[in-house]
Amino acid sequence: MSDQMMETTLYSLDEETPSADRLDQRDGERHLTLYRVGSVMLGDRRELCLIKNISAGGMMIRAYCRIAEGDALTVELKNGEPVSGKAIWTKGQNVGVQFDEKIDILSILSTSMEGPRPRMPRIEVSCPVSLYVDSHPIPAQVEDISQGGVKVAVRQPLPRGEKDLGVALPGMAPIRASVRWQSDESAGITFNTLMPLGDLVAWLERQRAPISKAS
Repeated sequence: MSDQMMETTLYSLDEETPSADRLDQRDGERHLTLYRVGSVMLGDRRELCLIKNISAGGMMIRAYCRIAEGDALTVELKNGEPVSGKAIWTKGQNVGVQFDEKIDILSILSTSMEGPRPRMPRIEVSCPVSLYVDSHPIPAQVEDISQGGVKVAVRQPLPRGEKDLGVALPGMAPIRASVRWQSDESAGITFNTLMPLGDLVAWLERQRAPISKAS
């Protein structure tokens, strides 16, 4: 396996529409992009799009047709379930879509694994996590998570490829993992075995509860 990092559709428990300042420049040679494909309806015209970031309040898409700020549109997240909204910002091919009504992001996540070769979606969530190397804890902060691993904010160097790394998420038993990559401020960690989707969704529900109380 190469060091190429994979960028997939990012799900968020946030209720706000993704803003233009969330754009990054990582769709380059070192990042393999596997964004979820969707369709967008503009009047009676249907076009394909890539879904880069989705939250309860909206999404960021890469459009392959002209969409102007203020345009009303409908995005189909999964077959038979279109979501209406409007474009609130555009930047190149990227468009920020604000939904007319908030959606249940975890319901969308629960069905995102359908198909013969499903992709593992990443979910943006912020919470503390302890990483264990030779039984020594290293504090870190979760940035996003999937069934296959977790991205964390951590400044302490981690042993690359360490098979006995432990990841202790709040309220869960430690998970055996290994370090896939590390930069100055973040690290990508791969679980040795996939986390069951039901366990991941249940854990996210528990993380969402404090967010709902605070909003």
